[in-house]
Amino acid sequence: MHGSVLPMREFLILVVHALVTCARLLRPGGVRAVAAESLLLKFHKALVDRKYRLLFSSSSRRRKPGPKGPSAELIAAIVEMKRRNPRFGCVRIAQQISHAFGRQIDKDVVRRVLATYYRPGSGGEGPSWLSFVGHAKDSLWSIDLFRCESILLRSHWVMLVMDVCTRRIVGFGVESDCLDGISVCRMFNCATAGQPKPKRVSTDNDPLFRFHRWLANLRVLGISEIKSVPYAPVSHPFVERLIGTTRREYLDQTFFWNAEDLARKLDAFRDYYNGHRAHRAIAGLTPAQFAGALSPAPAALNHYGRQQHCQGLFEIPVAA
Repeated sequence: MHGSVLPMREFLILVVHALVTCARLLRPGGVRAVAAESLLLKFHKALVDRKYRLLFSSSSRRRKPGPKGPSAELIAAIVEMKRRNPRFGCVRIAQQISHAFGRQIDKDVVRRVLATYYRPGSGGEGPSWLSFVGHAKDSLWSIDLFRCESILLRSHWVMLVMDVCTRRIVGFGVESDCLDGISVCRMFNCATAGQPKPKRVSTDNDPLFRFHRWLANLRVLGISEIKSVPYAPVSHPFVERLIGTTRREYLDQTFFWNAEDLARKLDAFRDYYNGHRAHRAIAGLTPAQFAGALSPAPAALNHYGRQQHCQGLFEIPVAA
């Protein structure tokens, strides 16, 4: 390294001396002298930058001066501790690292590591209020209504009921006529038939959930109702997203004739969604697995079959 730097240094000295000589030959006080001086300063700064790029570039074999940074294993341990304990500060993480691994580390090192490598997840510093309530209790169901059109362009109402904790579709209720208090209760009872009722349900501020029959039905079943924040769809995110998934992945790809046909197809989608569709929010598990169902046997890459769902709209690899 030194053998390649010395000739370069001598060359730079010669160039600088040549420029200084040229500048002195110019008339003092003239415009050309001022321009030559400015040009000389810029050229000198460029040479200085070039020198240190050559000395300390990543391609150079010479080691950079200064203390060595933390190892990759220590960086991973710091980031993992912050990810699992978002409320830990830099001092607390440094103390925990010292206690767990017996390695003294300064809080400023922890701060620099987190500023470079740690990226907090979106959505605030904690779970949403619906997730908090859902995990604090045995279960929390979210309910919402949407409309879809048959092949004959007749409007049908669909009630979607989902379990917030497991992301499982509890069921669908379908009505083809105009909704009233009795039909809303009938849709809920149909969607939740044969399943134990939760202690709480979450609904938005739709006027359809203000019918006297609906409120009386919840009181009879012993269910408390939690209202989302008015005019804020993000306060009811899980069921809203699930409605979008149902539309994009299924209803927009198929036709139905009447309410019975729609109910039958929605039940098929519920079976596929709960038992076979991997969910990103629950670490790639299916909602049924997250709720405690057994995982199927893994398939071999060189020999596997395919299972069709929803009349061949989805094909999932399975063990042969």
